[in-house]
Parts: sequence; structure tokens; C-alpha cells
Amino acid sequence: MRKSLVLSLAGLALSVVAQPSWAADDLTITVVGPMTGPVATVGEQQKRGAEAAAALINEAGGVNGRKVKIAIEDDVCDPKQAVAVANRIVADGVKFVAGHACSGASIPAADVYAENNILMMSPSSSNPVLTEKGYSTVMRLYGRDDAQGAFIAPWMVEHFKGKKIAIMHDKSAYGQGLATAVQTTLHSIGAKEVLFDGLNAGEKDYGGIVEKLKSLGVDVLYFGGYHPEAGLIRRQAVERGYNPTLVMGDSLATADFWAISGPAGEGTLFTFPTSPLRSPSATKALEQFKAQNYEPEGFTLFSYAVVQAIVEGIKRAGSDDPSDVAAALKNGQPVDTVLGPIVFDEKGDIKDPKYDINQWHDGKYTAINQ
Repeated sequence: MRKSLVLSLAGLALSVVAQPSWAADDLTITVVGPMTGPVATVGEQQKRGAEAAAALINEAGGVNGRKVKIAIEDDVCDPKQAVAVANRIVADGVKFVAGHACSGASIPAADVYAENNILMMSPSSSNPVLTEKGYSTVMRLYGRDDAQGAFIAPWMVEHFKGKKIAIMHDKSAYGQGLATAVQTTLHSIGAKEVLFDGLNAGEKDYGGIVEKLKSLGVDVLYFGGYHPEAGLIRRQAVERGYNPTLVMGDSLATADFWAISGPAGEGTLFTFPTSPLRSPSATKALEQFKAQNYEPEGFTLFSYAVVQAIVEGIKRAGSDDPSDVAAALKNGQPVDTVLGPIVFDEKGDIKDPKYDINQWHDGKYTAINQ
């Protein structure tokens, strides 16, 4: 009896020793996004998605026995705040970041993460500059502006033949980057806009811009920016008896747009990655959100997928060193996520992103090109 007890204790000691040193504590993933400010709905989507993913992973045993812990940081989608948050994350010793959301915040923060060997994976930043810097630990689980522009520009030319198209943006890294991508594609296929201009985000009166578009006879406005400005432009145009078609990018996937535009938002179009809600891989996640009485719109499931991808990278690498994890994720093998299988290229971008064209109708949006 005594001999068997000694053997058992020896076996237990071996199993403890066999655990790698990095597997001792909880695995912290910090979610960074606009938890406050004009686009706080995006931050809420990030938070909800990441927390739900961590809950399911922990329920299944975690990562090599470690529990996934989600920390939250607010950058208000502001570049300076983003850098301050990034430096705080470095000081805290966190190795993994699920964020940032806005390209204007992600791009400067990426410099800090790359210098300190932290893996950053954005669920929504689309400006190509983010991954074109060549940082090995900076990734995104989302399509780039150039892919989105290449998708929507030919569609607009085809569906609005003979119509005057204007392109505007909010001067942000996201909005201007997307507007430029659309303009570049338009020119490449022999089309041209009648106006390319920027506006100042955060204003309450865009009447002057509306009158300028009206005087030019603009039929279609492509706007690179966020929902607060888009909602106001639509409402103020309709109030002046002017009803151009508004086309936008993925930032419009939030009910807050309609809350600002009201019925004037009717018919507004926007591109968004092919709805993850239709993915068979999303079944368990949708059950989670249904139990919470939460609608996982917008970037919720992309944030969920980022946490899944980071965890899968750690498992593949057999390490929580961010460089090893990033390399393991970029090995060409699909990563199973709530969005379905994802493959990363050598830059840290996803391969072959797909998009839907969505239309707002009566306070809700649905894809019109399924």
C-alpha cells in the first residue's frame, strides 16, 4: 500500500513538472476598442463577442488547462488614446490583444505592440497600412479596404449607369482609406466621380455639404466614415427634398444608424462581410447570445473569432510566445472559427474575403445579393 502511494505521488510530481512554465496562470486577452464615444456600439460588440468566446472555451477546459481571461480597454477610436492604452498593456505584461477596432487607432498602436512582441489581431480595422508595415505579430481577422473597394465600385457602376457618383470621407484612416479604395477601383474601370472631398466628423449640421451635392446633381453618394455622420447627412438631405442614394462600408452595421437617420435612412446601402450569422459554425455562439437576449450584429462574431484564433495559435505553437503563435496561425492551415474556416496569409490578412451588399429598410438591414 505504501509503495503504491509513493508511485502515485511520483506520477503526480512528473505530471506537474511536465506542464510548461507558461501554462501556470490564466491567459489574458485584452479587448481594445471604443467602449465610449460616438461609435461605442462597436466596442460593445467587441466586448460581447470576446467574452462569449472565452466562456465557451473555458467551458471546454480552456487552453492547456488555463482559463481565458478577457480584459477591457477603451481607446475611444482615438490615435493618442490607442497608443496610451498600448503602452499600458505592455506595462501589464499582456501578450495578446483582440483589437483595436478603428484603423486610426490600430495603426499607431501596432507600432507599440510590434516593438514589444505582443500579438495584436483586429476584428474590424480595414486600412491596408495596418499589415503593410510588415510586423510579424500584427494581424487582422477582417477584409481590407482594397478588397471592399474592389467589390463595391464595379457594382455601383453597373447598378447606377448614367448616374452621377460623388465620394466623400470623414478624414479618418478608416473612412479616407475606404473612400480612396473605391475611387481607385472606379478609375481602373474607366469611371469617374464628380466630387471627392472630406468633411469634419462630429459636426451637427451638414446642410452645406448637402447643398453642394444637390447643386452638382449627385445621384449616388459613397461615404467613407461612420454612422453618426451618415445618419445626419441622410436626414438633412431628405429634409431639403433631396434624396440621393447613400452607399457606405461596413461601419453601418449598427442599429444606431437608423436611430439617427430615422425613416430618411430607407434604402441606404452598405457592404459587409458575408453574414457570419448564416455560417453553420455560428450555431453555438448564436445560442449563447440568444440566452443573453443579445443580437450579435456588426463585429460581434468577428471579435468572437479573434479570441478563437488566438487560442488555436497557442495550441498549435505549444507556446504562448506571440511570435510563435503568429507564425503558427500563418502556416497556411485553416483556423476553425465561428465564421467558418479562416486562412491567414504571410502578412497576417485573411485570404479571399467575401462581401454582401446590405440595404436598410424599416429600421433593419438585410443582404440583397444572397
